[in-house]
Amino acid sequence: MFGLGWMEVGALIVIALLVFGPDKLPQAAAQAGRTLRNLRRMANNAREDLRAGLGPEFQNFDPADLNPRNFVRKHLLDDLEDDWNNAGKPKELEPVAATYTPEPVVDELGFGEIPPYDSEAT
Repeated sequence: MFGLGWMEVGALIVIALLVFGPDKLPQAAAQAGRTLRNLRRMANNAREDLRAGLGPEFQNFDPADLNPRNFVRKHLLDDLEDDWNNAGKPKELEPVAATYTPEPVVDELGFGEIPPYDSEAT
């Protein structure tokens, strides 16, 4: 439970008993449950409002996908796993014709030279 051991959970229960007392502890737990339920409902409503505002193109949108870890896993790693699982080996890459375009030669200006000026570009 949340990475807590039994000793930590027991310590939290003892502290809660000391802070709230045995009479008010059930009321405090009920209030905490209501608050958590309201927060979840607000988050779900915000998610649905976001989906409705984005339109039908984004019906599969999940805000959790904006997390960089989830984004990389969904868009990069899942494709690799699908390739390995479907064919037993990754898809062969198709050869692409390499095209080489050399960089244009730029003359450097000498000391004191004025660079060319294009009045229409500014």
